[in-house]
Amino acid sequence: MKVCRRATFNAAHRLFREDWSDEQNKDIFGKCSNPNYHGHNYVLEVWLDGKIDPETGYVIDLKILKNYIKEEITERFDHRNLNLDCAEFKDLNPTAENIALVCWRLLRSRLDSRYKLTIKLWETENNVVECDGKG
Repeated sequence: MKVCRRATFNAAHRLFREDWSDEQNKDIFGKCSNPNYHGHNYVLEVWLDGKIDPETGYVIDLKILKNYIKEEITERFDHRNLNLDCAEFKDLNPTAENIALVCWRLLRSRLDSRYKLTIKLWETENNVVECDGKG
């Protein structure tokens, strides 16, 4: 059985590599490499796959998952500049793929191993990544 909790957060970022020239960064990352940053309204889907508990009828109480997401993701990243404010991206380019992987790792550390965890992160209504922990 799979269950999902959805959350949103707003964050700014810049895609670039310090060891590349401005021209090379612009060629690879386009407008996303704007030195003044840009933002997204991210939609995070946290999917858990597990067995239904016969006592509660839940795979997991979604209030628990809601709190984990708030504590590990929303409070950490919402209304932040990912490059400047978040240690997780000090040396990691905050692409949607890397953001999803960081979210996966943060939540994996809080969840019982009996759950299979999958993260879907919508950067725009047209761009989504899915992460199962394998980078």
